[in-house]
Amino acid sequence: MRFSLILPVLAALLATAVPAGAQGQNELYTVSGIHVDVTGRSSTEAFTNAIAGGRPQAFQILFRRLTQQKDWGRQPALDAAALTRLSRGYNVANERRSTTRYVADVTYIFSPDAVNRLLRGAGIAFTTQAPSARLLIIPMSPGVTAGGWANTLSSPAAQASAMMPYSLPSADELKAMTNLSFDNAQWSDVAAAAGRARAAAAALLQAVYARGKVTVNIRLLSPNQAPVKSSAEVAMTGTVGTAYPAAATEALAAIDDLWKARVTVDPNQRGRLTADMRIASLQQWSEAQAALAGVSQVTGITLVAMDTGYARMVIAYTGSADQLREALSAAHLSLTNRAGQWTLIGGG
Repeated sequence: MRFSLILPVLAALLATAVPAGAQGQNELYTVSGIHVDVTGRSSTEAFTNAIAGGRPQAFQILFRRLTQQKDWGRQPALDAAALTRLSRGYNVANERRSTTRYVADVTYIFSPDAVNRLLRGAGIAFTTQAPSARLLIIPMSPGVTAGGWANTLSSPAAQASAMMPYSLPSADELKAMTNLSFDNAQWSDVAAAAGRARAAAAALLQAVYARGKVTVNIRLLSPNQAPVKSSAEVAMTGTVGTAYPAAATEALAAIDDLWKARVTVDPNQRGRLTADMRIASLQQWSEAQAALAGVSQVTGITLVAMDTGYARMVIAYTGSADQLREALSAAHLSLTNRAGQWTLIGGG
């Protein structure tokens, strides 16, 4: 094989461009809207205690955002110093101060690398990517409805509780879905509305009251995939309407969990694969390395061979190969396998 003269340059780029930790994950690791209201012996003490006091709540939100519900009981117990080490900083809004009181809404920014190291060390599976696709949610109770259940699901509070962005059909679309069957609906029945919402999948959320609780039956529909079912329930202490917000939160968390089941990475599962990549230019190669640097699942790359217009590399990763492929796709890199030969495409 003829090795080009640019090999040393590309090898140096490869060695420096792929850190083990996640990059470009600021949004996912940022928790907003933590309200603090603390009184102290002085303005400075109140401020310091308020910022420190809101950080555990912010970390719990982040931990539950990154992990599946089955692991929420395994959240590491961290003291104030440990939480500070995970932090990159904070921003405040709606700030009010007095000589003894501090009130604000705080946004906490956590370090992706530090949080990922913590979770890996604890052996907890987690995701490092936010959903890139929108979901169409169709409210049913038990049939398609534009009433209280739909209003709850479309509320800002419900949307803020969900990790996966979603929208509801328009009033006209809901009317057209009057005869939609929860048990028998197929993707073709909702594809047009999903397309208008730019949604890659649809979820039927059917709220049913029985025996003192509200159960939300969930049926996920997507193209070329078999429907996936799940459910969530909450006890009803008042009316059905007053139980709807809690039911919506539980149902949306269940949907998030279905997505996380595909993308959460078990740090104890590791693999290596050899992939070829065609390189049209040094710029394309650099862009590919920058994209790879944003995938925390990639733990290392070894350049095996290179020639003009071609590179072969060994990629070390955590999780499964399918999860790696999905993570790379989110970084605009395509990893394909044909007859045992992996090919990496992208970066240009």
